[in-house]
Amino acid sequence: MTLRMNPYLIMDGNTKEAIQFYEKALDAKVVMVQTFGEMPANPDFPLPESARDRVSHANLIVGETVLMLSDTFPGQPVQSSNQVQICIMTDAAEHAKQIYEALREGGKVVMPLQETFWSPAYGIVADKYGVNWNISTEVEA
Repeated sequence: MTLRMNPYLIMDGNTKEAIQFYEKALDAKVVMVQTFGEMPANPDFPLPESARDRVSHANLIVGETVLMLSDTFPGQPVQSSNQVQICIMTDAAEHAKQIYEALREGGKVVMPLQETFWSPAYGIVADKYGVNWNISTEVEA
């Protein structure tokens, strides 16, 4: 039996922009992007023109993780929360710093990147899309 959990980010019409940002910030590889306009038409639910270019589903590969994204339908609000955060683990403090700096571009620092008792480089940043990221460096025991 296989069990996997993948982060899924919901955006408000700016998923294509976010994909480009994460490609650069996280060295993500785009696997697929599909817009609502590319989905099969449903005569019972005509697609509004304002939804055609929004992303219905996207998959990116970030390291060993699949990151999924999509846009909401126009008019559906996106709510941001600090209840769920995505934790990025790396084995090099310099790599943690590079990721932290890239994700904080246009975002805000929640906790500065610093040495802690469990990590030589740990910090929290909310990126410009409102996604909260924990960046941590693992050390061998």
